[in-house]
Formats: sequence, structure tokens, C-alpha cells
Amino acid sequence: SSSSSSASPSGSSAPLVDFLLQLEDYTPTIPDAVTGYYLNRAGFEASDPRIIRLISLAAQKFISDIANDAALHCHIPGSEGGGERGVPADKKYTLTMEDLAPALAEYGINVKKPHYFT
Repeated sequence: SSSSSSASPSGSSAPLVDFLLQLEDYTPTIPDAVTGYYLNRAGFEASDPRIIRLISLAAQKFISDIANDAALHCHIPGSEGGGERGVPADKKYTLTMEDLAPALAEYGINVKKPHYFT
């Protein structure tokens, strides 16, 4: 409780304090329990729940970046190459390994189909 009664934060740390306060109220897509489980399996223990929430947020951003990159590689069935002007805006796409693999490779993650699926 002494942290709330301490002097006001300096100008350089104010954005960090604001971020930490926002983090307490934010609910990430990846639940804290899931993040905590995998952190514990990796041997990491956090006493501050904001640390787990911050890691959940970072993981969410990482997954989002990969999904967005994979969407750039997306192939529309029946079209030449990815993305076409005549495609309706409500067109649904299916994420395939062919689209996901190059996106993951950009992050140094190499995935290969098992030989029995080829």
C-alpha cells in the first residue's frame, strides 16, 4: 500500500504507470490461467499478476502478427495469386499450412508437414 501513498511519479515514468494501471483492467484474449500454466511449465513463477498479463498481451500480439502475415500469403481458391479486386468483402478465408508456413518462417519458426500428409 505504500506505493499508492508515495510521491507522484516523475514525468518519464508516468506513461509506464498509466500502462500498468490499464493492464490491470485489460482482459487479454489468452487467459491468465493459460499463460500462467505455460510459464510454470517453463519454470517461471511470477508473484505479480501484471507480469502474467503482460506476457499474455505480448503473446497475443505475436499471434496476431503471424496471423496478419499469413493473411498476406493467403491464396484464394480459383484465383491467380493472393488477393483479387473482384472478391467480395464478406469472403471467408481458410488459414492453411501453405499460408502459415511462410509467415512463421519470417519469425524463425520452421514448420514442415509430416511426410505421411504429403
